[in-house]
Amino acid sequence: MTVMAYRDLGQFVEALESRGLLKRISVEVDPVLEITEITDRVSKAGGPALLFEKVRGSEFPVLMNSVGTKERLTLAFGRENLEEIGEELLGLLNIQGARSFMDKMKALPLLMKMSEALPKVVRHAPCQEVIEKDPDLNRLPILKCWPKDGGRFITLPMVFTRDPKTGRRNVGMYRMQVYDARTTGMHWHIHKDGARHFAGYQKEGRRMEVAVAIGCDPVTVYASTAPLPPDVDEMLFAGLLRGEAVEMVRAKTVDIEVPAHAEFILEGYIDPSESRMEGPFGDHTGHYSLPAPYPVFHVTCITRKKNPIYHATVVGRPPMEDCFMAKATERIFLPFIRMLLPEIRDMNLPVEGAFHNCAIISIEKSYPGQARRVMHALWGLGQLMHTKVVIVVDGDVDVQDIPSVAWKVLNNIDPRRDVILTDGTLDVLDHSAPYPCFGAKIGVDATRKWPGEGIYREWPEETRMTEEIKSLVTQKWAEYGIE
Repeated sequence: MTVMAYRDLGQFVEALESRGLLKRISVEVDPVLEITEITDRVSKAGGPALLFEKVRGSEFPVLMNSVGTKERLTLAFGRENLEEIGEELLGLLNIQGARSFMDKMKALPLLMKMSEALPKVVRHAPCQEVIEKDPDLNRLPILKCWPKDGGRFITLPMVFTRDPKTGRRNVGMYRMQVYDARTTGMHWHIHKDGARHFAGYQKEGRRMEVAVAIGCDPVTVYASTAPLPPDVDEMLFAGLLRGEAVEMVRAKTVDIEVPAHAEFILEGYIDPSESRMEGPFGDHTGHYSLPAPYPVFHVTCITRKKNPIYHATVVGRPPMEDCFMAKATERIFLPFIRMLLPEIRDMNLPVEGAFHNCAIISIEKSYPGQARRVMHALWGLGQLMHTKVVIVVDGDVDVQDIPSVAWKVLNNIDPRRDVILTDGTLDVLDHSAPYPCFGAKIGVDATRKWPGEGIYREWPEETRMTEEIKSLVTQKWAEYGIE
């Protein structure tokens, strides 16, 4: 599949519909709970994207479950193998290693690709076809997802902020509880770049300008969730993924550039001295996250297209749509992890573990104790620092095959020798931890044990049939009469 950059969300909807991957719902539905229950059933059944055309209390349609299957995810990225994206991005990083004239000549196509991906600023944009300087969030079909949620939440917001010292842009996805027609919560966790920017404004005692985009092409939306290093521009990253620059336009009332083809833009500010209780919220762990004080976003202007689509998602007990977005991260960033830990062969962040609770890693083992080195390295690596359980198996184990992993783990480990406990940073949503963001971690070395790893007898060989007999039986299978 060739890379295709969708201009906007509407063009992606057209692509979904032309392939029979989208269902239009014409009956009136309620954004309070009803849309969630419909979407949850469809999502868990592997069903289509849903476009709710008639939403009670709003004139705008709602798109749900847009990338909720592998087929729709690969359509969004224009790739069957997302791991190839990571390899290509790694190639761009290696340009700095070019020394000879020929190396630099070979790097020219990659440099061209990088320059073509730089965000492009335009003067006029579809996201500003309608300007509402008397904004009213109640006109938007914002969802209340679960019965005990603290209110309605914007669930797919792309939040644009600037570093108060450098002016560099950050784009993150932080849920936003709607308090009233002009204010929302801003739920950024302490380790997020948006929170880091906010802390800078707090120190300076001045307002923080914020812009929020709702509804962009699917790759640009994904880029706002990607675990990029600080100060790496998510819009440049989106351009690299799309193979085409993201067009940006200056917002009308704040000094922030926003995606020109977004469906809605919320403009406003956060007062560094103001906070408000936010939550509870039915989160991607399948449990409610607890109420806590968070900054308050004041909406001063809304701009939008003439006929926009409100883009939303619902999270809860997996599997759900967000699982596929997280799996995209797993595949795209695996080559980068291999660059740091070349012994890693594959990785699986099981959806049942809500991604931050478990990582299953296969390695090409070459020395005693290597599995433990990999565990500790992962616990010190970016957002993998939140991983509660790390399981390491040998390179011949398919980590995507959970029964095979369970067979190896349950047969290969001696609990006293192969299980390690340590303490460290956990995800703020880990409700089992004794303290917020901090608690115990477990590492399981399920690799074959070598001399020097506490094994004092010969490690047994697995039972395997010869290739000759397997081939013979395959050839004669029809003769056996076994269906």
